[in-house]
Amino acid sequence: MTETPTTRVLLTGATGFLGQAVLERLLSAHEGVHVTAVVRPKGSITGEQRLRQLLRKPVFRGWREALGEEEARRVFAERTAVLEGDLSALAEITDPFDVVIHSASTVSFDPPIDEAFTTNVGGAQGLYDALLASGQDPHVIHVSTCYVGGIAKGLRPEAPVDHDADWSAEFHAALQARDEAEMASRAPEQLQAVIDAAAAGHGKEGPKSVARAAEAARQEWIRTRLVEYGRTRAQSLGWTDVYTFTKALGERIAEQKWAGTGHRLSVVRPSIIESALRHPYPGWIDGYKVADPLIMAYAKGALPEFPGLPDSVLDVIPVDLVVNAIVALATGGHRAPSGEVTAPGAPAPEPGYYQVCSGASNPLPFHEMYENVHTFFTAHPLEDAEGNPIRVPEWKFPANNAVERSLAVKEKLSAVGGKLTAVLPATSRTREWANSLHRVQSGLGSLRTYVDLYQSYTRTEMIFDDARTRQLNDSLPAGTPADLTFDVRAVDWTDYWQNVHLPALTDMTKAYGRLRAAAKRRNAPKRALSEGTDVVAVFDLEGTVLDSTVIHQYLQLRRRTLSPAKWPAELADLVSSAPTYLKAEKRDRGEFIRAFMRRYQGVPAATVRELVSGPLGQDMRRLLKPGALARIQEHRAAGHRTVLVTGSIDLLVEPLAHLFDEVVAGRMDERDGVMTGYLATPPLVDEARAQWLKKYTECGGFDLSRSYGYGDSHADASWLSLVGHPYAVNPDLALYRLARRNHWPVEDWKTA
Repeated sequence: MTETPTTRVLLTGATGFLGQAVLERLLSAHEGVHVTAVVRPKGSITGEQRLRQLLRKPVFRGWREALGEEEARRVFAERTAVLEGDLSALAEITDPFDVVIHSASTVSFDPPIDEAFTTNVGGAQGLYDALLASGQDPHVIHVSTCYVGGIAKGLRPEAPVDHDADWSAEFHAALQARDEAEMASRAPEQLQAVIDAAAAGHGKEGPKSVARAAEAARQEWIRTRLVEYGRTRAQSLGWTDVYTFTKALGERIAEQKWAGTGHRLSVVRPSIIESALRHPYPGWIDGYKVADPLIMAYAKGALPEFPGLPDSVLDVIPVDLVVNAIVALATGGHRAPSGEVTAPGAPAPEPGYYQVCSGASNPLPFHEMYENVHTFFTAHPLEDAEGNPIRVPEWKFPANNAVERSLAVKEKLSAVGGKLTAVLPATSRTREWANSLHRVQSGLGSLRTYVDLYQSYTRTEMIFDDARTRQLNDSLPAGTPADLTFDVRAVDWTDYWQNVHLPALTDMTKAYGRLRAAAKRRNAPKRALSEGTDVVAVFDLEGTVLDSTVIHQYLQLRRRTLSPAKWPAELADLVSSAPTYLKAEKRDRGEFIRAFMRRYQGVPAATVRELVSGPLGQDMRRLLKPGALARIQEHRAAGHRTVLVTGSIDLLVEPLAHLFDEVVAGRMDERDGVMTGYLATPPLVDEARAQWLKKYTECGGFDLSRSYGYGDSHADASWLSLVGHPYAVNPDLALYRLARRNHWPVEDWKTA
């Protein structure tokens, strides 16, 4: 095909890693090409806006600099257009196109089966149906993957994949799978399982929190089931994962619907695409790609060993070589097996298959890749959180199941540790231990993911033939610049890893680290509170402001009201009741308070008032945490309204009332001046406190997003999550873990 100013290209997947590189190359190297991109809207951002945003990305930097910013914007607007919509429901194609490049796909190995099929199979079906309905005859370049052949050994040819899978039946079953999983998740026994788990983990937050957690767990159960469905269905038919399975079915749709109806089809199959060798600049990459999470986990010391075959071929290809092969077909036309260009309208042209890969012509054994990675990160180590260089492990490539067995043992030990943290008391030591355990569990989770997803690619015994791709490269016009060629034999792998790809990955990782550090700085507690009368600071009492509990307060009071003869019996009764109180506290904070307050039955209210105004009040003030007093004073100085909220009764809080603008506490029912042991109103804890806080800020004109909350218990989580500045103060382990996950500040108020 001779390139003319009227060459019009329809491009799918333009916002993806490969698609944006194809778009840049068509614009920068071929002035006579106009590109219409199929882009779906994303939220409030239109497809056209998403396409225009690409011009600001690094892939276009060299082109922008060569033309100048203003001219680049003008040319981009003149030579691109948008066909807005989703491929699976593509609008009518009315504009004429000479070439269609279909590069859109999900590249995740293990998405839910319905998501993988909707994108990789439904998208292909939608595109080819729309093309057939348009009556046009463009040359279609269908981007697939070398791994469509599934689990196999030996040389994999540049030819159609031999399989009997019915894409239509599999597509229908995949979409039905979500409905089936949805129904299964609603079975009474399954619902009870998620309710029980949610109650165990979130019961102290309140019933609404339990319900939200149960529903989130049900949704996660559905997703996990659909991921497992996709993986096992793919493996049952001979594919490694649902990604390669759906890409193979996408190819079959192209063969049947397009090539099978007499149209020109070229199928481009890249292997594992990584950063650019030459263009747009060495090392260009847009986010972590297939092998990169594995590499960076190793660089961070998280992969002590990995189940790979050292002599297997890790088939990696720089992205610009893939782009150049696609562009050569787009501008040079469809080719017969002999290499001759097929004229438009030629009868029954045979599909062309091009495997852009390295395994056959320039193989990279897995052990050689590992040695390059080990050498690089030994010379240029990453740093840990304390700024110390991370020492990377040495892999020994053990026997097949050694890594799997070791991982399984560590996972069991980690699970035991997780159960232990649920019953340990909250101290600085146990919180640090819980934090260390969380890091270990995260690392094991990542390792499990890597083992499950990547070992099929690091243990492969397949070699992909690329003879036809080399023939295509050799047919390029004499004098074609090197950065437009795609001969993989020109790649020096040691130079590529040491001087191109790994430095690019390291720079990107450090950039992500700087972004995370900046986010932490933004979320870090400010030394000086911003002033404002629309801010409320809400403080919990026991364990937060006061180094005391309702049990301690009760004992201090009864020690002064009971005769020495009755004191031992009171202590014995309290000890015998302790298991009941502990169970109530574990289930629900309000239930515990109600049960414990029954011990005040028969105590004269006047006696309590007298003690609180005297020695008992002095004891409470001595137990005031120094950090709490300092923070209360900071808030009052900033003009914030300070409110103490407690499930305890108002009589016992009186000694601290002067520190706050307002105290909100429970009240004990009295009869003839004697406490009945019943609260006059339900205790203001967990979700009840959250509802109170919403109403309080609404009526008082306070801004929740600017307000502060301080609590020490997992029961405080429901109301702490409402404020813009939640703090976990000397927290129990459950709140500590939640605070770490949500990046809430954790403070120790036992010292100033």
